[in-house]
Amino acid sequence: MAKSKNKYFVVWEGKQPGIYTSWEACKKQVHGCPEAKYKGFATEAEAQEAFHSSYWNYVGKNAKKTVPNKALIAEYGKPDLESISVDAACSGNPGVMEYQGVDTRTGQLIFRQGPYEDGTNNIGEFLAIVHALALLKQKNLATPVYSDSRTALAWLRNKKTKSQLQPTPFNAKLFELIARAEQWLAENDYPNKVLKWHTEAWGEIPADFGRK
Repeated sequence: MAKSKNKYFVVWEGKQPGIYTSWEACKKQVHGCPEAKYKGFATEAEAQEAFHSSYWNYVGKNAKKTVPNKALIAEYGKPDLESISVDAACSGNPGVMEYQGVDTRTGQLIFRQGPYEDGTNNIGEFLAIVHALALLKQKNLATPVYSDSRTALAWLRNKKTKSQLQPTPFNAKLFELIARAEQWLAENDYPNKVLKWHTEAWGEIPADFGRK
């Protein structure tokens, strides 16, 4: 797991809400609290602003662009924060692509792969889901996985991509990863729920790269 750059941690709900200057101090306030809500920030100013705002404004990296919709939250419910969120980013179509997975509750980076040349966003989303599932199976965890890509979720159900991406001299590694992902799905079962992240209700998925 990548080292966090966060120096301040806001606890909205926990044993003692407040702003803490280390992860260890924050952890003491949220450990054993199923409904705890907390998140790390790089600066004290960001933490102060967040503490005096709603937690739900900070679920996704781009929360200020896409604010959670209270009416739709009532319809969909709230996301399961004890989960992994995945997302991909691609500059062009095809273009340079990368993907990542984060802890939904904290935004802590769990894995990040790429960049890969001559890729697509949908392929990145698909690979991110399978990467998360394989990692969780390796750790014997039934943690849910969220993706905001309907296409990638459909490919997952079919255990096969339906991309029109053509092989080039630059994306051979990417096609190798696709083949490995499809093979893994064909050979493995998993207990994890793979769920749709409802951006229109909850704001941007926490794994969003923030490039929109």
